[in-house]
Amino acid sequence: MDIPYKIYQLRVGDEDIWNYTYLIVNELNHKAIIIDPAWELEKITGLLKQLKVELSAILLTHSHYDHTNLVEALTELYDLKVYMSAVEIECYEFNCKNINSIEDLEVLSIEGIKITCLLTPGHTEGGMCYLVKDSLFTGDTLFIEGCGICDGDGGNPEQMYESIQRIKQIIPLNTRIYPGHSFGKKPGLRLIDLMKENIYCLIENKKTFVDFRMRKNNNRKFNFK
Repeated sequence: MDIPYKIYQLRVGDEDIWNYTYLIVNELNHKAIIIDPAWELEKITGLLKQLKVELSAILLTHSHYDHTNLVEALTELYDLKVYMSAVEIECYEFNCKNINSIEDLEVLSIEGIKITCLLTPGHTEGGMCYLVKDSLFTGDTLFIEGCGICDGDGGNPEQMYESIQRIKQIIPLNTRIYPGHSFGKKPGLRLIDLMKENIYCLIENKKTFVDFRMRKNNNRKFNFK
């Protein structure tokens, strides 16, 4: 039986950076999972109260501060389980209360919601995407308009190319993409739309991809909306 679920998008930010945090709610039991909670605690807790749902777990796409800075506060409030790729935990020594390591292609079942974990290095060494039925939560791997930077700690443009190719190969084209950031387009476009409009999905040659991703004077890298 397919569990009906609903996705709530929360645009959260600080003065200099904007992120998307996602709440996935099981509409039968009113339990919820949150992905990459950051920046605005009251916005998150307010939505939980408004929807009258109970938060059960946190999924983390990677360990960067702008995707994880409310993990401690939320685990203290709700005693949640936290999930992150084993590679990411080991490489960046990430630790928090109730941390659980997960592997590539591991399938989680949290409050009746089935989640397939897809390891997608490139932005960090252990970046993880999460597939929930026809929705893919991509963190800083794949944006609607681009992909994550590859010149930070553990970043690798060759791996980013392979990760995006992998998504294209194994994720159904009608899957909706929910990234960690936006340059202006609202999350939730289908992968088939990105295959027509996102240059990083269009490039088929690895060297061309790497050269373009690592080009100088890319002033839009952090121009999130």
